[in-house]
Order: sequence, then C-alpha cells, then structure tokens
Amino acid sequence: MPIDWIRDKVLKIEYRFSEHAIKRMIKRSIERSEVEDAVINGEIIEEYPEDKYSPSCLVYGKTKGGRDLHVQLSLPPDVVVITAYEPDADEWIDYRIRR
Repeated sequence: MPIDWIRDKVLKIEYRFSEHAIKRMIKRSIERSEVEDAVINGEIIEEYPEDKYSPSCLVYGKTKGGRDLHVQLSLPPDVVVITAYEPDADEWIDYRIRR
C-alpha cells in the first residue's frame, strides 16, 4: 500500500472518520489535526489486506506536538480512519514492531 496515496488523500481532505474512530478519539483526547499529522508524517507499519470490510493498514506517526500515534486506515476506494490511539511502549518496539 503506498503511503503517498494515503497522504495525498489526507492533505486534500478526501477521507472520513468511522463512527468507531470518532468515539475512540473523543475518549482518548485525540484531535483530528493530530491524526492528520501522524498520517502525513508517518509510515505504514502493518498491512491487513484481508481485513473484515476492506484492506487496511496501520500507520505510525508523530504529531506536531511530538505525540506518538497509531492510526488504522481502511482503503480503497475510500480512505477511512478506523481508529487512532497512543501505542503502548510495553507492546511495541519503537512503536513500529509488535513485541
């Protein structure tokens, strides 16, 4: 999955948030701009081509404020934010590789 295509969609505001993502972001105090920062500056760390509804991927990135975030996105034909969260250092090596 090309991260450039995803970044382009986010930069053009051609994406949306799932209801699940909105609920989780509110609970976790994650702002829309932080999700955008993480995706625009991030990298794909896992791909899920056989995900439940459509292929998806997990992006790791930092916000402008330095907050580490994971953002799961479903893609084509549309980019949809499925969820966003701060990764747990006990579960991830450099927030990129699962322990």
